[in-house]
Amino acid sequence: MHKKALIITYYWPPAGGPGVQRWLKFVKYLPDFNIEPIVFIPENPNYALTDPSLVEDVSKDLKLLKLPIKEPYKLARFLSKKKSNTISKGIISDYKNQSFIEKVMLFIRGNFFIPDARKNWVSPAVRFLREYIENNPVDVVITTGPPHSLHLIGMQLKNQLHVKWLADFRDPWTTIGYHKKLKLTKPAKKKHLFLEKQVLNTADRVVVTSFVTKQEFLKLTNKPIDVITNGYDYENVPPVALDTKFSLAHIGSLLSKRNPEILWRVLRDLAQKHPEFKKDLQLNFIGAVSNDVLQYIEKNGLSNCVNEFGYVSHKEAIVFQKKSQVLLLVEIDSEETKCIIPGKLFEYMVSNRPIIALGPKGSDVEKIIKETNTGAYFNYANYEALKVAILNHYKAYKNDSLKVHAVGLQKYSRQKLTQQLAEIL
Repeated sequence: MHKKALIITYYWPPAGGPGVQRWLKFVKYLPDFNIEPIVFIPENPNYALTDPSLVEDVSKDLKLLKLPIKEPYKLARFLSKKKSNTISKGIISDYKNQSFIEKVMLFIRGNFFIPDARKNWVSPAVRFLREYIENNPVDVVITTGPPHSLHLIGMQLKNQLHVKWLADFRDPWTTIGYHKKLKLTKPAKKKHLFLEKQVLNTADRVVVTSFVTKQEFLKLTNKPIDVITNGYDYENVPPVALDTKFSLAHIGSLLSKRNPEILWRVLRDLAQKHPEFKKDLQLNFIGAVSNDVLQYIEKNGLSNCVNEFGYVSHKEAIVFQKKSQVLLLVEIDSEETKCIIPGKLFEYMVSNRPIIALGPKGSDVEKIIKETNTGAYFNYANYEALKVAILNHYKAYKNDSLKVHAVGLQKYSRQKLTQQLAEIL
């Protein structure tokens, strides 16, 4: 039987970054499982990153609904364009480094825009979609957040039209790392917690991207919760030669809080003990890198090994993944980040290059890397083990035998994950 699914999302091509990939790929493959996707997006969104190449993945037959949105970030740019862009990405400086303007912007963002800066889109979106659904019935409404204000659209449609509603959480809500930095008052914290619980208990079904998030949400609701991770797609990228240098590549933002000091110390010590190692070493950064990270690298005498490429298109990022000798995956060492499974992990896994991952103990990333035999995972106390692993990789590189023998990757393909979603729908 042919079904129709109305998908409400903020991020859509030409948006760049990881937020757009999940539903772009679900929409691409849902028709294979007899489900017609209809996508509802803002007409004039404020995307911090753009990648026009992703438009190629959107079918010309897709029904795309648009409605204008008013966003405070456009007003905030008059105060500080740079700070409004970083806050819109969820990038927040340490308190001691925050300017007065940034502190004011964070207070306003946290306490006047609950759950987030897209809250003013909720009412007009509900009015628009209520009329659309009454004239064009759908079998299910799907909302994906962040921004979590989109779940409020789904909740109101559920209450008003009694339509089936699935809420997809790409990230947690109140337990995400940056939430503590929003200078929330007690009433604001209470409202966030209330809305989160209300959404979880009103949705017919909840989907999350990690097992840790599922365990967190099970404490708040008895509704069915499914884990559908992010994944990889088959990209049409021509074969590329491996880097001639011993390249360690990090794809994505490497910000101050994510500075892997232990890694730079290990590389420094190996460079001091093995002069040839330093001559061969190359650190490739594809994406934003904070000055704190670069200063720490310089402090460890590794600046001459660094290549900064900045933000690149998704296809260019895939090329870097395939040609690098080793791929770096770095997460903040905290309880809140155990649930974070970066989308790039799955693309790393099919690049046929070994992964070295750093993060908190008990992370979902650790579980997936071990299960698929795609690399090694270390917590921030594993100095000796990390040093041995990198030295062994270097020796294998010198012998032209640095390879990875992955297993069980098929279940993380976007098509397989979409099948899982289709079965739930």
